[in-house]
Amino acid sequence: MSGPGILGEIVAKRREDVAAAKAARPAGELLRAANRAPAPINFAARLAHDPPAVIAEIKRASPSKGDIAPDADAAEQALRYARGGAAGVSVLTEPVWFKGSLDDLREARAAVDGLGTARPGLLRKDFLIDEYQLLEARAHGADAVLLIAACLDGGALGRLLACARELGMEALVEVNAAAEMACAAAAGARLIGINNRDLRSFEVDLSTTDRLAGGAPAGALLAALSGIAGRDDVARFEAAGATAVLVGEALMRAPDPAAMIAELRGVAR
Repeated sequence: MSGPGILGEIVAKRREDVAAAKAARPAGELLRAANRAPAPINFAARLAHDPPAVIAEIKRASPSKGDIAPDADAAEQALRYARGGAAGVSVLTEPVWFKGSLDDLREARAAVDGLGTARPGLLRKDFLIDEYQLLEARAHGADAVLLIAACLDGGALGRLLACARELGMEALVEVNAAAEMACAAAAGARLIGINNRDLRSFEVDLSTTDRLAGGAPAGALLAALSGIAGRDDVARFEAAGATAVLVGEALMRAPDPAAMIAELRGVAR
């Protein structure tokens, strides 16, 4: 479903990457690695445990902002987030525009595993268009994956959502329009992220969450994504019905991520 522009370019490149990865490592081998990976936790339950939940993102760069923290160490950043009270850690694994990797996901998971059952859930954030990428996510320790409705038609979304669950993961289904929310509902999404950033233009409109939240399926857990800079933004999205927020750039630039997570949640550090 991705059209022209940067989103279309990213998805086209990821299709090439998947083809190359399949040629280098057969899916059967990857499935065996996924079956040997550390067990996942219930990502949605972790977010719902003590709202508002913060999904703290490891993001070195982006198409709209360029370099943000190009030398960031994924393991160190994941520990900072975990010790600061993040319920989830989102790891961007797209290598060209966001400068991430699957190694970042593996290292982040290893870093927080020592925290036991209270550890944050690990989300692979990428442009996922093939079941092979879900196997990659599980093999590298993900508890959940991001599925972007703008990249997938309804049939693909439902298929990848079912595959993620078969692997023991949940999917955060990202939407930016009412039609995408309807597709997410039809696919059976239980965890929906409303992205305030339109991935076709990369423009941010915080009212997107306000507009779309009422169209979410009954019982779905909502997360607000993008453009969140402080406690006022979180309170606004809580009022709209969001249980969680995903914050990337602001936390990557914060001198004290733990203090910022506490501020976002409105709790004493």
